[in-house]
Amino acid sequence: MAANRVRAPEIDRPGLVWLNTARPQGLADLKGRLVLLDFWTLCCINCIQVLPTLRRIEERFADRVTVIGVHSPKFAAERETANVEQAVRRYGIRHPVISDPDMTLWRHYAVRAWPTLVFIDPQGYVVGQVSGEPDPDRLEQAIARMLEAAEADGLLSPGLLPEAPQADAGGRLSFPGKIKPLAGERAGFAIADAGHHQVVVVDDDGAEVRRFGSGRPGLEDGGPGDACFQSPQGLVAAAGAIFVADTGNHALRRIDLATGAVGTLAGTGRRGPVIHAGAPGPATALASPWDLEVRGNLLVVANAGTHQLLAFDLDTGTVAPLAGTGGENIADGPAAQALLAQTSGLCWGPDGELCFADSETSSIRRLRLEDTDPQVETLVGEGLFVFGHVNGPFGEARLQHALGVCRDGAGLLVADSYNRAIRRLDLDARVVADLDDGRYLCTDDVCLPLAEPAGVWSDGAGRVLVSDTNNHRITVYDADTMTTRTWFS
Repeated sequence: MAANRVRAPEIDRPGLVWLNTARPQGLADLKGRLVLLDFWTLCCINCIQVLPTLRRIEERFADRVTVIGVHSPKFAAERETANVEQAVRRYGIRHPVISDPDMTLWRHYAVRAWPTLVFIDPQGYVVGQVSGEPDPDRLEQAIARMLEAAEADGLLSPGLLPEAPQADAGGRLSFPGKIKPLAGERAGFAIADAGHHQVVVVDDDGAEVRRFGSGRPGLEDGGPGDACFQSPQGLVAAAGAIFVADTGNHALRRIDLATGAVGTLAGTGRRGPVIHAGAPGPATALASPWDLEVRGNLLVVANAGTHQLLAFDLDTGTVAPLAGTGGENIADGPAAQALLAQTSGLCWGPDGELCFADSETSSIRRLRLEDTDPQVETLVGEGLFVFGHVNGPFGEARLQHALGVCRDGAGLLVADSYNRAIRRLDLDARVVADLDDGRYLCTDDVCLPLAEPAGVWSDGAGRVLVSDTNNHRITVYDADTMTTRTWFS
């Protein structure tokens, strides 16, 4: 039996950068502990959804289990350690993370998918591997059994290891998600302040008016200062209300602007499976809703975790599938048969169609809901591993992990996150161009390039507001003066 055991490949290797720890930790340093390697990449929604489970393991078995993230990039931008560092802060990761831009450990451990968990026993041997999102309860039970066996054999050396301190991004925003205008006669905007677990309302000049949420992560209804959100990424306003995609809670929330009260419309607080049929909202488990759009009694949900678009009926309170089978890829056709890939941004197009950003295929797509047989059509994008920063005709243009989309006159603007750019899609000429082609003059005292923008909004009159996520600010582009500046931070 012993001859068949596989010694774990060393994890402290040249060319790797260790984050969230004072020094690299080789397998010899971890002897006597169960080690859990989490192979992930920062764009992957399934990887993000595993993080709460890992935190749960860390908290219960802090003296006997070490979790180490191994960041194995899919996109070109994810090879940059600075971007990995931002993701570690954004998601509140406390365990050590190895930035492995050349995927060295991925190959040595024969990993094939994101996420993958690899288990190394206290003697340094690989004892298991699982791909995909594990069931939290079953994973915890399996680890408990591994530890019981190791303790019975006298292999454990319990002891607490120091955690990385959590740095506050500072400022009035922290990793903001989408920005959308208020509805009706109210002039201003709502911002998903994901890092602060809040929703912020600002006026039309960028002055803060009000905040909703206590700032503590959680799923609690109540008044504006008592209610809790968790990493909200998307939102949309209607008359008298702001609807919130409460991403970390896998929930759909509503803010009553008259009273400030926050309520839950859909979601159970746990990550849900693919949705195949309509059901009451409170009983329906969502999966990382990332953005919202509204029209009449229809609230559209970009349910990123199941690669679907959902319809929430504001009159009946029911959730139903709108597009996507739940499979992750890019395939057009009838809405119920189409394949989507991490739906992350929504807007209504100039002809009334629903436009959406599929981040994992770096694509912009649309759905004509008014048709008898609604069809999904791809405008820009080709595949899960086809990306770049290329302008030109739709068929040749390339984006990289686009997260946001908005209408801009007769065209669209796209928050092209990993290209650190805002792209313009001309729907008539069917060509893509950069919004800022070098002609805009920055008027800030310190000028920063965009850093993974997640949201964009055009007022149709030459002003474009960008949620500049990793710079913790909203940036404005003014076409009348051809200037750009920080608008809110």
